[in-house]
Amino acid sequence: MDQELKEKIDKIYISVEKTRKYFQWTLIITIVIVVLPLILMLFAIPSFISTYSGMMNSLSF
Repeated sequence: MDQELKEKIDKIYISVEKTRKYFQWTLIITIVIVVLPLILMLFAIPSFISTYSGMMNSLSF
């Protein structure tokens, strides 16, 4: 009986570790897909606005 219980606990542990790794990779991918582009936009938008306003100023009469 004790050996059967140990085997079941080992199987549960393996399953829980697989689930933990799945959630960990889901978090990492979410950060790369969502957060990283937001950080990059913080640098790109001011540059775009500067270029756009400079172009609009040169076009004005």
